Amino acid sequence: MSQYKILLVDDDRNISEILEFNLKSEGFDVETVYSAEDALKKPIAEEFNLILLDIMMGGMSGFKMAEILRKENVKVPIIFLTAKDTENDMLTGFSVGGDDYIAKPFSVKEVIARVKAVLKRTNKQSDNNDDSNIITIGKLSINVNLKEVSIDGQEVTLTKKEFELLLMLALKPENIFSREQIINIVWKETPYITERTVDVHITRLRKKLGDYGGAITNRSGYGYRFNADVLGD
Repeated sequence: MSQYKILLVDDDRNISEILEFNLKSEGFDVETVYSAEDALKKPIAEEFNLILLDIMMGGMSGFKMAEILRKENVKVPIIFLTAKDTENDMLTGFSVGGDDYIAKPFSVKEVIARVKAVLKRTNKQSDNNDDSNIITIGKLSINVNLKEVSIDGQEVTLTKKEFELLLMLALKPENIFSREQIINIVWKETPYITERTVDVHITRLRKKLGDYGGAITNRSGYGYRFNADVLGD
């Protein structure tokens, strides 16, 4: 039987019952609460190995709860559950310290597989004394929690928007983001942003990244992506 204990946080009692039953059938110890407020009363760092966290709840959102936990340096892995499946939500989820993101409706088998994968990955990182939520591409390192970027151990100073741009591109290297998509994700709360603003920020970001700036490529008529393959070995 598994020794892993999971905290399930979802205000949909039907979904919670189904997930709790099936996770317990797989050998996990599961504790369910129906709000982020109740979840935060638990000794999470001491008792739990993973959190399954709904984003859209009646009170505090899952994003807010995750942000609070990461600010308190609680490193328990988080898998977000959400009725939305957009790039914007995915980016937000990773930026507040999430480890995975599952869109509803989902199959129970998928949830169990993702839970096992995250636990395996985070245990491996822990064994290696590796910090969670660090994206490494060659000598480029992006610390999602601390909002820091370094190349070959040397810190690269980025503005908030430059960091968000880099994180968005690096998280989804297989995607080409149009300028409109970038504006909707990075400047979602800022009105009247033009496509020229995107180009200017990309130019500045490339310059600060030095050789790694060449990985931010532009496909004319489509948009930008992060393609580390262009840098070679």
